[in-house]
Amino acid sequence: MDIKRVRLAPAARRAQLIKLGVEMLASRGLEALSVDEIAKQAGISKGLLFHYFSSKRDFHLAIVRRASEMLLEATEPNRDLEPFDMLRDSIERYVDYVVENREAYISQLRGPASADPEFVAVFEANRTANAARIVDNLPFPVEGRAQLELAVRGWIAFLEETTISWLRDKQITREELIELNFRALPAVALTPELAAQLQS
Repeated sequence: MDIKRVRLAPAARRAQLIKLGVEMLASRGLEALSVDEIAKQAGISKGLLFHYFSSKRDFHLAIVRRASEMLLEATEPNRDLEPFDMLRDSIERYVDYVVENREAYISQLRGPASADPEFVAVFEANRTANAARIVDNLPFPVEGRAQLELAVRGWIAFLEETTISWLRDKQITREELIELNFRALPAVALTPELAAQLQS
């Protein structure tokens, strides 16, 4: 159902258009987003949409930035849990978010946007933020933080690849996927001593 045309302040209109774009992105790839359809849903002309965004690419970039923020929000660690439980809980919510936004996720990491430097910068910032908060939530001081964050980034790449592969061909259950990714982090990123401290 189309939204009735309502006069909005520029910031509110821009936020509305991004929100509509993110909602549409959940069910189709970034390259399949229809500017005409989004403008129609917002009750404005296509020309007016480009009053708020300099180009279709600029609009897509704003949508991807918001989607990236939403992924971080959806996987925010629950600090009421023990460290390993916190990790498992975040992975579960990550998998559920990706399932709900399947086409968007695949198109962003494997579609044309994955080769565009500005889009890549958004994805890289997301990975950096995620790696930093994983390290920040370790319940003990860490020496060699740069090395550990680099290792966690490697694990994030593993998480992305296993999840995309699973989306395309679900040879294992959701629970098995979560367990695979959960067990991989200590193996990839932590020394035996750090892993033992987490389990103690």
